[in-house]
Amino acid sequence: MNILLINHYAGSNIHGMEYRPYHMAKEWVKQGHQVTIIGASHSHIRTNQPTIRGKWTEELIDGISYIWIKTPEYEGNGVKRFLNMLSFVKELQFNTKKLVEGVSPDVVIASSTYPLDIYPASAIAKKANAKLIFEVHDLWPLSPMLLGNMSPYHPFIMIMQKGENDAYRKADKVVSFLPKAKQHMIDHGMAPGKFHYLPNGIDVEQWNEATEIIPKEHQEVINQLKKDGQFLIGYAGTHGIANALEYVIEACQLLKEENAAFVFVGKGPEKEHLMKQAEQKGVNNLYFLPVINKKAIPDFLSRMDALYIGWRKSPLYQYGVSPNKLLDYLMSAKPIIHGIEAGNDIVKEASCGISIPPENPEEIATAVKELMKKTEKERMQMGLNGKNFVMATHDYKVLAEKFLLIMSD
Repeated sequence: MNILLINHYAGSNIHGMEYRPYHMAKEWVKQGHQVTIIGASHSHIRTNQPTIRGKWTEELIDGISYIWIKTPEYEGNGVKRFLNMLSFVKELQFNTKKLVEGVSPDVVIASSTYPLDIYPASAIAKKANAKLIFEVHDLWPLSPMLLGNMSPYHPFIMIMQKGENDAYRKADKVVSFLPKAKQHMIDHGMAPGKFHYLPNGIDVEQWNEATEIIPKEHQEVINQLKKDGQFLIGYAGTHGIANALEYVIEACQLLKEENAAFVFVGKGPEKEHLMKQAEQKGVNNLYFLPVINKKAIPDFLSRMDALYIGWRKSPLYQYGVSPNKLLDYLMSAKPIIHGIEAGNDIVKEASCGISIPPENPEEIATAVKELMKKTEKERMQMGLNGKNFVMATHDYKVLAEKFLLIMSD
């Protein structure tokens, strides 16, 4: 089967996020399928941008054919990012014949972080007489409306809304990262039988091969805390507004009489503000450590007694969440404190920790105390529950096989 996957922000093991297209394609290639991934030359979430030679650059990575479309660079979420999107979609739209002749796809996947890519994907599928699959990462334009307070009558939102509605109508199948999004999609024109839920995944093999040790600076801090008898709760990830980390600072104040400390590893736009906030409040049981290599994440998580992840309250989450970071947590076999109010809760489903309401310092502190009271054996069992769950349901080997069944149906 010839599979053409369009994902504006597609990455790889060389370029960094976004990883899903790469991991799916790698598994499909192993099974004998031909896979071509088309991505933009510039993405704000990649660690390394591809080297570009002209308008179209072809690259072979682990048997996967990549085509990089040259697009303008941008920062943030302003006009330049929208021009980057339009440049990518326009170039695809004007070259549908070239792609049909070059790839001869049996399946075209619009792996969509925004819905405008459905138009070139649909044109390619129609010319190639191929099956069209619309893969939804986030609900656009609902996400910028609810998280960015954008008006439904903003021209950008209206364009995206038309794209979303057309995508549900044009696609033969709709694959959603979000388990509870079906009714929303039906309300916007999708036939109910098109819906398939396929969550984010993790490469279990790659995780097991990630054996890098954390830097000496990190080791010294953690070793000293352990020597002092501290119960360590770790957080590894972005320090951004969406991560609701300021509530941990307040929780630390409530835990000042306990032998418990939080250890944050990572970077992000809110990190400096969070550090100042912790200093102003005299918090001395929260440690901010520099970002570490992805391959050292398993080592960091293994040194913690428990892990924390929190979300903000948002009506958007009623459709479900599918965070990559949480899958890393489950693979580490550590109990998890999960601050969430959403349509799904993996921690609760896997019985691998304590789920609490979001944006609630008192609940965070109570959950920490509850885990501290449990025996080491009880905490180990929680962690193993999570690891067994993620390996059975979220390994890319499992997800890639399920996706192939959707394509073949």
